[in-house]
Amino acid sequence: MSESQTILNENRKKQLGLLGDAMSAEMPELSAAMGQTWRAAYAEGTLSTKVKRLMALGIALGSGCRNCVLAQTELALDEGATKREILETIAVVVSMRGTTGIAESLRVVQLLDEKGVW
Repeated sequence: MSESQTILNENRKKQLGLLGDAMSAEMPELSAAMGQTWRAAYAEGTLSTKVKRLMALGIALGSGCRNCVLAQTELALDEGATKREILETIAVVVSMRGTTGIAESLRVVQLLDEKGVW
């Protein structure tokens, strides 16, 4: 991968902001409901927010969603996920998805490397 994952992630956040602004202006009830759902899903509970973000990263890797992988990697780090925890998440994905799990996980490796975590 020659493209910077950090730049892709920054662009993702910019576009998400534009979409959020447009949805808030055009469909405020839907926008509020979506925000409420996301806050509730990732709130501390029986499972910690960090564990939920690592689960979401695994799902994102399994589905091959580039933007989701970048977002959930960053959000997991924000919640205190360690390199080891992210590697274990990748290992579970690889056990379920095989080489496609490895292929998408390289995006995580590059982003962690760019952030100095690797």
